[in-house]
Amino acid sequence: MSFLRSRFVQAVVVLIVCFVLFRFGIQPPAPWSVITLYMAIILIAILAFVSSDADSWRSFLTPLRDTVVKPERRLLRMVLMIVMPLLLGYYAYTQAAAKPQAPPELRAVHPAPPASIQFRGKEINIQGIDNPLRKDQSAFKQHVAAGGEIYIRNCMYCHGDNLDGQGHFAHGFSPPPANFVDPGTIAMLQEAYLFWRIAKGGPGLPKESTPWNSVMPAWEDRLTEDQIWQVIMYLYDATGQQPRRWESH
Repeated sequence: MSFLRSRFVQAVVVLIVCFVLFRFGIQPPAPWSVITLYMAIILIAILAFVSSDADSWRSFLTPLRDTVVKPERRLLRMVLMIVMPLLLGYYAYTQAAAKPQAPPELRAVHPAPPASIQFRGKEINIQGIDNPLRKDQSAFKQHVAAGGEIYIRNCMYCHGDNLDGQGHFAHGFSPPPANFVDPGTIAMLQEAYLFWRIAKGGPGLPKESTPWNSVMPAWEDRLTEDQIWQVIMYLYDATGQQPRRWESH
């Protein structure tokens, strides 16, 4: 019973009871910031109370002093010397470690393309347009071969030899380059969408694609309209994917 009359034990019990009440007794649950504020106020009030006179303060400090100096509490001291640094280290780690956070705005992986774009002074209607080079099937292989050469010269370093997004520079980018072999990429898109993305690159993405914009440059200044369509044909042919068709109304 003398143990329970200790001011230190009483202070610890009051803190535990108050924490349990704040944490589980309030519905809906109070935010951690509010609980922390209330617990700090209670701790200050307890310290003010136990230090109100010399006897109370001495009773509060006695268990702490005994733990530090008494030989029979050596085992307890060793346990505290191990446990306390571990707890403090864990707390510091949880505060410093990066936490997964949702972006401030909803990010669209495949944002909707604009109705039309300007390409070298020419307006191209994106919605509803098909690859014009596919109209001449006799030249299909030539276009695919030309697209492969363009891909090797310009795209392979990021998107990889196998079109899997594992190029030489891929590991330095976040998000990584697109994996065209993945059925969740170009197989879900129209060729017009790829034309827009290749022509305008990361700088042409709309606001809903932030904060993880693509690092792909805008290729409209380095590739012609036909060259972009040829690269697109090569991507579908090399991966065995089929472009998504526009829905007919």
